[in-house]
Amino acid sequence: MSETEKVTDRQTAGPPGTNGVDRFFRVTERGSTFGREIRGGLATFFTMAYILVLNPIILGSAKDRHGETLDPVQLTTATALVAAVMTVVMGVAGNLPLALAAGLGLNAVVAFQIAPLMSWDDAMGLIVLEGLLICVLVVTGLREAVMRAVPQSLKQAIGVGIGLFIAFIGFVDAGFVSRIPDAADTTVPVQLGDAGTLGGWPVLVFCLGVLLTFALLARGVRGAILISIVTTTLLAVAVDALADIDSWGLTTPAWPDRVVDTPDFGLIGQFSLFGAFGEPGVGVITVVLLVFTLVLSDFFDTMGTVVGVSAEAGLLGEDGKVPNLGRVLLVDGAAAVAGGAASSSSATSYIESAAGVGEGARTGFSNLVTGALFALALLFTPLLTIVPLQAAAPALVAVGFLMMTQVKQIDWDRYDIAVPAFLTIAVMPFTYSITNGIGAGFLAHVVIRTALGRAREVHRLLWGASALFLVYFAIDPVRQLLA
Repeated sequence: MSETEKVTDRQTAGPPGTNGVDRFFRVTERGSTFGREIRGGLATFFTMAYILVLNPIILGSAKDRHGETLDPVQLTTATALVAAVMTVVMGVAGNLPLALAAGLGLNAVVAFQIAPLMSWDDAMGLIVLEGLLICVLVVTGLREAVMRAVPQSLKQAIGVGIGLFIAFIGFVDAGFVSRIPDAADTTVPVQLGDAGTLGGWPVLVFCLGVLLTFALLARGVRGAILISIVTTTLLAVAVDALADIDSWGLTTPAWPDRVVDTPDFGLIGQFSLFGAFGEPGVGVITVVLLVFTLVLSDFFDTMGTVVGVSAEAGLLGEDGKVPNLGRVLLVDGAAAVAGGAASSSSATSYIESAAGVGEGARTGFSNLVTGALFALALLFTPLLTIVPLQAAAPALVAVGFLMMTQVKQIDWDRYDIAVPAFLTIAVMPFTYSITNGIGAGFLAHVVIRTALGRAREVHRLLWGASALFLVYFAIDPVRQLLA
């Protein structure tokens, strides 16, 4: 076994555990240890902690149709509370190392697409409604059936695409890659650094973090990802104290003025389930299309995340089956409801959980650690958010590499397998969306199988999902026709 394979920690199954907690979470049975689970839970939290800063910024910067804004302090509390509760519930009920928090992308839709049309209470009511609809799909078995209908090659491609996607997120978040703003003289959409070159101490800290992470991985050091996050954070704190730095981005690695802050639960329960349908000038059709978009995005983002994280953890069955899939999907749907009810936007499964898997997490016990840290964040937010993106992003790049290794399992000699896989892998990072990549892969799978005269081989649920994706990609023309 190579050193890299040792680090990915794909242990073989062991005997049943010797105590109740071990047996309940199947820690020993899945070839893990409590030490690995704790390290994994810590790593997952530190790669997700940015949401405590980013979600309040996204939601707090938007105004509803009445010009009202949400309080950032209350948003921070709501974000941490939902993440803590639902992550623990997922660990206990689903027994997967899969943490949950407010979904990026979905919160932007709420802030900049939905809220301007209605009040914040009505907008969050749509999130609750979306989560309830997803729960209904789970209870009826439809959501699980769709996931089981996806061919194994597409599931592998989803894992690879997510690997590239989160690595890209890491590069962008750290400032190693940036979008070229309003560049009329070039068709290049992104660039190195913020001006075509790397500059500034924060980017240097990130680069050193990446090199440290891969060096530790190559040497087979246990806790490599977590060691890298902590070490790079300490380096960032020292650099910030010694150098004149304009900005680290969202989080400045400086010791806060106060360590403890009082949580403000003022946003909890501030939603109106059906209020959006009565908003003047909005219309039922617009509301239905908004809910449809939310459901579809949440549905397939979760599918990709669950499959990708489970594959990286070596927990998929021979047929690609995710363990406890029904319960996992139900908890994910309930998290959307909780996010809307707390006014922190829809909560969903986080692909950053793969960082914990990279540290050896294989069970829901790691979620207890991650959830406990989110709960502590209710009081210690100033302290726990000193980890800058430049210290957490190297973990995303490293995990992206580990997930990329699944590409060797895809049969690239068969076009009916290779083309859908390629589109799935490429579209995710290029459009910054897991859902878009899955949709492109589904549509290509159906079209190519049909072109080869093998349409009957396509599962009927994939036909249905592909039809929905066709509407999803053409949502603006559809909206105009219906209007």
